Amino acid sequence: MTLPLMPKATAIWLVENTALTFKQIADFCGMHELEIKGIADGEVGMGIKGLNPMSTNQLTKEEIDIATNDSEHSLELIQNEITQQTERDPKQKKYTPLSKRQERPDAISWLLRNHPELKDSQIAKLVGSTKNMVVSIKTKANWNMSNIRPQDPVGLGLCKQIDLDDALEKADRSQKRAAKKKIKEEKILQQQKQEELQSKIETDVVSSPEE
Repeated sequence: MTLPLMPKATAIWLVENTALTFKQIADFCGMHELEIKGIADGEVGMGIKGLNPMSTNQLTKEEIDIATNDSEHSLELIQNEITQQTERDPKQKKYTPLSKRQERPDAISWLLRNHPELKDSQIAKLVGSTKNMVVSIKTKANWNMSNIRPQDPVGLGLCKQIDLDDALEKADRSQKRAAKKKIKEEKILQQQKQEELQSKIETDVVSSPEE
């Protein structure tokens, strides 16, 4: 099954501009009904501009009218070059409750503050987020930065203590390897400088005129 281009933006437009049911919009956009309700309540998709599926030739006005008058009717996506590029991922992630999604930025902030040794990818994996989200919070470029409050991800139930401990051990091993590599590189550089200096001295001695 294929999805419309930019499913969430399309869902936002349909919520704002049609009288379709949450289920109809959710099925069409490959989302969960609760996510659609969150959009309607202004809790999901804030800052995202809606995308009119008719302007991208993925849905017709007639199809929307039919579905509006029949809540059991499922919207049919127009098959074209655009929709062929938006096939539904068979490994699509399961729906994550809205409350948990809102807590992820708090957990990321806590990890960045208390465990700066963790890599962005490790933090993203622990809380089920993305590297882009981690970077946006690290650089304070996240649009919702003023509302983010650092909270322990274990306490929030986003990850287990054993997973956090494992990530910290890996980060520690990585730091130690990096430190050893740096020391080794510095020794090699110092040795090269000594050899260059010795070579220069020997060259000067050879080239110096005998008294």
